[in-house]
Amino acid sequence: MSTESRRDVRIVILGDALISAAGDPKGMGWVGRVTSKTPRNNPRIDIFALPAPDETTSMLAERWAAEIGRRFSAETENRLVLALGNTDPAAGISLSRSRLNVATIVDEAKRAGIQSFIIGPTPHRNPELNPEVEHLATGFEDVATRRGIPFVDCFRPLVEHEGWNQEISGSDHGLPGQIGHGLVAWLVLNRGWYEWLELPESD
Repeated sequence: MSTESRRDVRIVILGDALISAAGDPKGMGWVGRVTSKTPRNNPRIDIFALPAPDETTSMLAERWAAEIGRRFSAETENRLVLALGNTDPAAGISLSRSRLNVATIVDEAKRAGIQSFIIGPTPHRNPELNPEVEHLATGFEDVATRRGIPFVDCFRPLVEHEGWNQEISGSDHGLPGQIGHGLVAWLVLNRGWYEWLELPESD
């Protein structure tokens, strides 16, 4: 009886190097911080983060189905998090193509019975690219809103954040440190994470 009634959830998080713990001296990254605030036993929630450094939405569109196919099960409640990067503009990918890539992924996921959660791009270490990244974030938010998918805006809250900018400007790889990962985790946890998982908020 108890095994039948307990929810068994698998979450796959796809994104660029920001979903790894790279740059974080605590070795947790934002995903580790979110995981620590997410139940593990009741319901059982397993989180699989699969980073691909410098990934564009076109690269993501090519790999997502194979990645989830290896980790989802017909016996589990399967959920997909897209932690979208800020590399498309510099890679020459148009805004319309970026939007289409993300829309195609979440639409195909929905047809497969998979619920999605979208995390928008963070500000770029090169401030000159941030106007384009802001357009990207707005486009992704529109894709999510039209489909009733939760969207976390990481661009506007962080673009002028002193701690965030100090960390990414002083980083060899453009990734944040402890402050930045903590900020992203806070945004995720406070912008619909628990509601999406149908959970009470963690203490």
